[in-house]
Amino acid sequence: MKLRRLAAASAAAAALFGVTAAAFPAAAQAAPLPLPALTSKALTGKALTARYQANDQAIARDARAAKQAGNTQLASALRTLDTKQVPFYSPAGVAGVGSTVTPAADRAPAASAGTGKPAAGPVSDCLTLASPTCYTPLQFRTAYGIQPLINRGITGKGETVVLPEEAAWRGEPLLSDIRQDLATYDSLFGLPAPDFRVNTSLAPGAPPYQANVEYLLDVEAVHAMAPGAAIRVILIPDSGPAESTSQVLTGFAPALRLAPSLGSVVSLSYGAAESCFTRKQTGALHSALQFDQERHVTVAVSSGDDGAAGNPCAGDAPLAARVANEPSSDPLVLSVGGTSLAASHTTGAYTGETAWNRTGTGCTPAGVDSDDFNLYCASGGGFSDDFTRPGYQEHVPGIGARRGLPDVSADADFDTGLALSGIVGGKFLIAPGGGTSLAAPVWAAIVALADQYAGRHLGFINPAIYAIGRSSQYHRAFHDITTGNNTITIGKIKVKGYSASRGWDPVTGWGSPDAQVLIPLLARYAAR
Repeated sequence: MKLRRLAAASAAAAALFGVTAAAFPAAAQAAPLPLPALTSKALTGKALTARYQANDQAIARDARAAKQAGNTQLASALRTLDTKQVPFYSPAGVAGVGSTVTPAADRAPAASAGTGKPAAGPVSDCLTLASPTCYTPLQFRTAYGIQPLINRGITGKGETVVLPEEAAWRGEPLLSDIRQDLATYDSLFGLPAPDFRVNTSLAPGAPPYQANVEYLLDVEAVHAMAPGAAIRVILIPDSGPAESTSQVLTGFAPALRLAPSLGSVVSLSYGAAESCFTRKQTGALHSALQFDQERHVTVAVSSGDDGAAGNPCAGDAPLAARVANEPSSDPLVLSVGGTSLAASHTTGAYTGETAWNRTGTGCTPAGVDSDDFNLYCASGGGFSDDFTRPGYQEHVPGIGARRGLPDVSADADFDTGLALSGIVGGKFLIAPGGGTSLAAPVWAAIVALADQYAGRHLGFINPAIYAIGRSSQYHRAFHDITTGNNTITIGKIKVKGYSASRGWDPVTGWGSPDAQVLIPLLARYAAR
């Protein structure tokens, strides 16, 4: 999720795409800062961005040195730079480094972006490891019961998923051309070219096809799960790494109001702790979500990647307390948590799932000091301080007087994620997508399939989700996640989370979908 840009640490493309600093040009290998710079108060902002480019190891090294020199301002600026550079998962996890390409069973040979001609193999390929760390789109769709619907022509055709995304900021590193990325992805995995357009009315002059990794992830995840659906990206302005999370999120309200004119499903992978927002900011987002509900638009939002703790208002470390994230805590959204998926790497057959929690060294990129850049990779979930329990959550065991989240979940583990591809930093990469930034667009795609199946826009589906969860069909429509938790440790502070359990829980909600059963039920239960 892109909370702190529900991004990971920049371990930059390493965090998302499993490459080390050695994969980047020599110019990006910044030499250590000299002592005068370490004690200076002037080396911030654009100067830092220009200096470090994608080199997360240099950032971590100099952040430690600045901290030891007593320059907490510079150390903080470096940490902010790190978490701003690669907005991918929320925080994104760490992909494994692959070798040469060996085409998977359901994958065509790679093609050069936009040319259809054979391309050189990727510098990293999560599918060809001795123990693969990702699933092809076909395997992923099979695990979640989507493929039988695809085989019947339920592909999302006639439906449109809307993705509000931040426009590239001036000087932002690690951008790719989403048109080339999609062409390559389609060639790799035998997908049809999507009906894809970008709306820049809220960000005039923004480069429409320069995609950061969050943008790339959202687009490819929706396309992989609902290959017939149209995709509309709405760009919002981004003033760069100095922007606070609450400022970013408030900027999404106009995009939410624009969304009904473009499509019927929205996926949003951004958020921060409720305490980061003023009452006015919370009200603006809630009003925009009401606007969408009234127009039969479903809004899926990632629950966060910092477990029971709150995603940070700024900087790197989560808030060391139990706190829900907004806008995922709003009762008008479908809040989506994270799991770790186990499925066959041959057939995609589902074998099991646990709550996603890879907190600690398992989520810290190689070469990055875990004390300075720890990644808290666990499903966001808990109870809202801002919103009371909505009617659809009444009589659900485990939910008291406050809005509980998430509602549902899907794979968020970077060791078991959906294979994505892109040309980032000049390198062709195939790597696992993850974080609740993956889970949210997966659910948005499922709703698009359900809209096509039903022949209408289902809109606000939460009451239907909870009705199914309380019905005798629950264990056919959902995979009930009953193991794992979202407890994390921040420094020396342990934030005790919640445990997955039978039925709904504040880690994985009702669980992950078996779409071939769930979608017909949604069409039946969702109010007209």
